[in-house]
Amino acid sequence: MKNARLYETHIQTTNLEEAIAFYQSIELELAYVIQGRRVAFFWLGDSLKKEQMLGIWEVSSENFRKSHFAFHVPYEALLKVPSYLAQKEIKLTASFGLDASEPVVHSWMPAASYYFSDRDGNSLEYITVLQGDPIPELGVVHLSKWEQASKR
Repeated sequence: MKNARLYETHIQTTNLEEAIAFYQSIELELAYVIQGRRVAFFWLGDSLKKEQMLGIWEVSSENFRKSHFAFHVPYEALLKVPSYLAQKEIKLTASFGLDASEPVVHSWMPAASYYFSDRDGNSLEYITVLQGDPIPELGVVHLSKWEQASKR
């Protein structure tokens, strides 16, 4: 359906309590924990609207699979990500061959991102869509390079 939006996504963990603590540290609101099934649900965005949810399922280390998902944030918030995560002792990760000294831009969209991982190694991303036309021939570049190229 054309108007469909992503409502929920699910990832795995090998330790539910540690995963709950991690996601609460980045200010996700815990919605519900099912102890017997070893799963926790978090609201994304405004919990009163109940528009998006993250499910975290505990599995054995043999059955664990890493996943990736992204949180959309406004541009101003994206610029604060390094200090925000540093306060929580969460390290940014290099991505697409570029260091994490500044956001990376996916020029085909265009969108700027910072990447990091949870305690299980799931890949997480803060992303914001940028104003301007795509310049796909740039590939993935740092934000400063995107800004220079988009001014032409």
